[in-house]
Amino acid sequence: MQQVKNRWLIAAAAVGIHISIGSVYAWSVFTKPLMKQFGWNLQQVSLTFSIAILFLGLSAAFLGHFVEKHGPRRSGTLSAIFFGLGIIGSGLAVKLGSLPLLYLFYGVLGGIGLGVGYITPVSSLVKWFPDRRGLATGLAIMGFGFASLISSPIMARLIQSVGIAETFFVLGSVYFVIIFSAAQYLSPPPEGWMPRGFQAQVESGAKKVNQDLSQLTANEAVKTRRFWYLWIMLFINVTCGIAILSVASPMAQEIAGMTPIAAATMVGLLGLFNGAGRIGWASVSDYIGRPNVYTAFFVLQIIAFFLLPSSTNALLFQVLLFLIMTCYGGGFASIPAYIGDLFGTKQLGAIHGYVLTAWSAAGLAGPIFTSWLRETTNSYTGTLYVFAVMFCAALTVSLLIRLDIKRLRAGNHPRKFDLAG
Repeated sequence: MQQVKNRWLIAAAAVGIHISIGSVYAWSVFTKPLMKQFGWNLQQVSLTFSIAILFLGLSAAFLGHFVEKHGPRRSGTLSAIFFGLGIIGSGLAVKLGSLPLLYLFYGVLGGIGLGVGYITPVSSLVKWFPDRRGLATGLAIMGFGFASLISSPIMARLIQSVGIAETFFVLGSVYFVIIFSAAQYLSPPPEGWMPRGFQAQVESGAKKVNQDLSQLTANEAVKTRRFWYLWIMLFINVTCGIAILSVASPMAQEIAGMTPIAAATMVGLLGLFNGAGRIGWASVSDYIGRPNVYTAFFVLQIIAFFLLPSSTNALLFQVLLFLIMTCYGGGFASIPAYIGDLFGTKQLGAIHGYVLTAWSAAGLAGPIFTSWLRETTNSYTGTLYVFAVMFCAALTVSLLIRLDIKRLRAGNHPRKFDLAG
């Protein structure tokens, strides 16, 4: 009998990887110390983070096939090497006072490690949890959302006690060990495997295995309408979410009259709701279905964005922002299970990588678009209304994909995969 691994330990290994690479969200901790030490301006330092997010999406797209071909252990090891080297190399860049080297190590190499590490556990988790896909992927991606809450205070303490360069050296070494160790336990389940209790329920007829809509390769998937529907929905959700994160503090002060200290506390709590939304919404999607969850995201955010400009009450303003953040995090966590539902698990990692290019595009477009809107309209009110309209478009797409799914379930597609849908 083949020894079958514990699927909950597989999930724990995935969480370990995502908590490590998710520390990228705590980049702002380095911003002021770097500006103070080298005289670099905010734009120069912030570009490091933007490059990392860009290469996250690019590497997820281009190395998705590597993940599928070589498996999670090798791809996880590759992530450990790139991310660890990227963070340790950032310490060298600080020692030399070189901004281009910081871009290369943290932005490019670290970003590649981010992208590979992000998609590595997901394909395996979906296969290990056929009964609870949303919960499984939500657990791992929750780690990415919560990472900044864990790493930010550690980074701040290290910078104060040992300096910026040494902080990078310590973090890079620790992250390498965690990611490398976690990757060694990752593996897909044996062919045809199902959880024992779930298998008994299926055999007795008490539970039914949800059939995937299709089993497509990544190259086949990108030729379908539903792939691009997913891409557009994720792009809009992330663009508006990142935009809100980038201006949450000044917007709270302008609209709700919050003090800088109160606004800063609120920004810290946004990370908590971002992480909670990942596990919460992804778990809910197992019960109500991924299409219903995405439609709910957009309905709730349309209401929230239309209410925000007139929400001068600080408590109401914060509740609306927290709601938006749960939808932002939930969008990331629910997308891998949605991909599995629509395209199967044959090349889920590669398809997930392609879809994540929407994150790269949104990471660049969100803050730039928000700044331009703010300067053009001279207030955050106009910006929020524009986002509300964008979510109306996303809601329309979420309804279109449901029609596409219904048509395909009815068996109206004439070929193995259809170029138009």
